Amino acid sequence: MPQMLFPLLIVVFCALFAMPAGARSSEEIAAAFNSGIAAYDAGDYEKAFKTWWELRYEDLAAMRNLGTMLRKGQGTEKDPQKAAEIYQRAAEAGLPTAQADLADMYLKGELGAPDLARALPLLEAAAAGNHPVAQYQLGQFYETGAPPLVPQNLEIARQLYAAAASHGMPEAAARSAYLGQPVAGGAALSPPPSLRAAP
Repeated sequence: MPQMLFPLLIVVFCALFAMPAGARSSEEIAAAFNSGIAAYDAGDYEKAFKTWWELRYEDLAAMRNLGTMLRKGQGTEKDPQKAAEIYQRAAEAGLPTAQADLADMYLKGELGAPDLARALPLLEAAAAGNHPVAQYQLGQFYETGAPPLVPQNLEIARQLYAAAASHGMPEAAARSAYLGQPVAGGAALSPPPSLRAAP
């Protein structure tokens, strides 16, 4: 019996670590992704959609771009629910742009009534990932407060605005300065400990 076990283990090991015949290299994925960008920039949304659809299991940015195209109806029928599903997969994988986009859909009521409770964890994760729009939006909630989910906290608001401003957001720099924390030389402030890691 032990003599049969060794060849079986070798077969299982090879099967687990063998590259599937259709797998692409990172260079091939990047080239395909870039061809999708070229098509999108040229206004050929159908081609961009098709290109990124083929990459959806291999590239998070392609997945996020599909969500955006489904959200806007570019190159395909507008489908907010499908966009949210795709954003959710990319968000769960840790892509800050997908987290911010899905949060935006919840905040704008594109998936039903506006839903801060569902948007907030996504905004926090995206802000922790240095997404400037998420930092700015979250800063707005901390500036004004959104009880009971977000207490008013001007210090956290200032820090979030300063972080967003360090990424080139003039409106964030203006809010930061208004709240008494000018952003000199674009220096970034560290986000508060509760926002440094995704929840």
